[in-house]
Amino acid sequence: MDTYDASKITVLGGLDAVRKRPSMYIGSTSSTGLHHLVYEVVDNSIDESMAGCCTEITITIGKDNSVIVEDNGRGIPIDMHPKFNMSALEVVMTKLHAGGKFDKKSYKVSGGLHGVGVSVVNALSEMMEVWVYRDKQIFYQKYQRGKPLSKVKTIGKYDGAKTGTKIKFMADREIFEEGINYSDEILETRFRELAFLNKGLKISFIDERSDKKHEFLFEGGLRSFIEYLNKNKSALHEIIHLNTVKEDVELEVALQYNDSYNENVFSFVNNINTIEGGTHLTGFKTALTRTLNSYAEKAAGGNIKLTSEDVREGLSAVVSIRIPNPQFEGQTKTKLGNLNVKGIVDSMVSSGLSIFLNEHPGVARSIVEKAVMAAKAREAARKARELTRRKSALDTASLPGKLSDCSEKDPAKCELFLVEGDSAGGSAKQARNKEIQAILPLRGKILNVEKARINKVMSSQEIVTIITALGTSISEEFDIQKLRYHKIIIMTDADTDGNHIATLLLTFFFRYMKEIIEQGYLYIAQPPLYLVRKGKEKYYCQTEADKNNYVKKLGEGAQVQRYKGLGEMNPEQLWETTMDPANRMLKKVTITDAIAADEIFSILMGDQVEPRRKFIEEHALEAGNIDI
Repeated sequence: MDTYDASKITVLGGLDAVRKRPSMYIGSTSSTGLHHLVYEVVDNSIDESMAGCCTEITITIGKDNSVIVEDNGRGIPIDMHPKFNMSALEVVMTKLHAGGKFDKKSYKVSGGLHGVGVSVVNALSEMMEVWVYRDKQIFYQKYQRGKPLSKVKTIGKYDGAKTGTKIKFMADREIFEEGINYSDEILETRFRELAFLNKGLKISFIDERSDKKHEFLFEGGLRSFIEYLNKNKSALHEIIHLNTVKEDVELEVALQYNDSYNENVFSFVNNINTIEGGTHLTGFKTALTRTLNSYAEKAAGGNIKLTSEDVREGLSAVVSIRIPNPQFEGQTKTKLGNLNVKGIVDSMVSSGLSIFLNEHPGVARSIVEKAVMAAKAREAARKARELTRRKSALDTASLPGKLSDCSEKDPAKCELFLVEGDSAGGSAKQARNKEIQAILPLRGKILNVEKARINKVMSSQEIVTIITALGTSISEEFDIQKLRYHKIIIMTDADTDGNHIATLLLTFFFRYMKEIIEQGYLYIAQPPLYLVRKGKEKYYCQTEADKNNYVKKLGEGAQVQRYKGLGEMNPEQLWETTMDPANRMLKKVTITDAIAADEIFSILMGDQVEPRRKFIEEHALEAGNIDI
């Protein structure tokens, strides 16, 4: 064994640590981390906007997947830094934990509080260039993988009052193993979000790869955000808007109830989407529940006690706070931990909401009536839900009779196939690996939960069967630790009915068991559409194009079999094409953007016909290219 002494201790200098462990700084080196690079640079410009010094930001994705972010802020300082004896620009771009966000003089609040944002992007870029416009001069510096190629230099002068910063970078292909390919949908969603959160800020997004340009400017701020969230739903009242400051915490809340049975509550801290919530969201929910209970007690004599779940049925809300020193859990900042914020937000929401309800009794009455109906439905559902409970994840005594369970008891090794129809279910039962694969046949189309309250959901036998088989229960009793299978695979026919059944199941999981999707446990099977064979050669094809290629490859005499349903396959074919872990193809269901996902489910499965008709017309050509 080699001697372990001081010579074995490696000290990574400067940005070397970032390149060595990039996931520590941007979450991952997958697509998520790649997009995080763009967010970090844009957040610097957003911080300028929050400081009142920036009104326009332009983001451009080049045809080569380079990224340019330009703003009309103050411009990064370029004078010499007293400690490092180099330009402040170079310090910001090359030193970790360096920036103008720490002393609270240049920025009262900011999103980039870790001080590692743009320097991390620099370290993880093959190339980065920076132009600073200030003092009627243009300053420039270029870097390669975080190393400056020259000193900061003046490359031009200009007349007028223009100021700002322009940053161009090319993410490093050595770091991002999945390649450099930005999703315009992901970026567009984030930029729209930022424009909602920063009233009056114009954000332009140009994608040169597709010649698309989007401009986002919302003078209504969070009011516009709520209008966007509820655009495919029927609102029950005007938007309630609160904006107040207490103890250096600036709170802005907009909320509105609609006639759906689902909640849409989003929280932000200094423009950062806290997808895991935190103390600010807890304070909001606590205040909402207590305030509505208090009003209901005065109005109705206190005959019913509303829970937090009751008062959030049909609620669309955005909670945005700005605070000087947020404490996030993890570098990617998805959950707020400041303990004092809960009480401050609770107090502000309680006070503001109480005043509004007392001044608008008609709105208050419609909200309370909806919550009371939700409470009655919840009680009915509670009784039905007791039927789906089991003592533990290993208790099989109350499993549904139609479930053919597997023998393995470790959820991490177990798979559950939700199969369309008894015929396909029969084939799947014969084809499966009984040790790790369970089969649950579904009869027909399950209830569309988008249009149903929880009590109606719990009266659907097929849904109760699914819940019982999974073992997690739903709603406030949902417990991911009791999940009996860590691979839940939706397996339906590759036709219109099959796609509809899959969509109904996806709607159910998204509305009532979202954590199963978030944990990466939900999949969609990809059975083949065709079998192409000639002699002993055979190929299973997923697409029309694949089929045509193999027909051409095999030449004259090639035979094509079209599978219209899973039931047309014998057990051997179903196993080798769709169920064998060694050969099958599965699509993993993920939630990249919860707002966009909610919009799609509302359009496709909601009550309003016009948005659905428009969606179908816009995507008809895409559907026309699929042979079903």
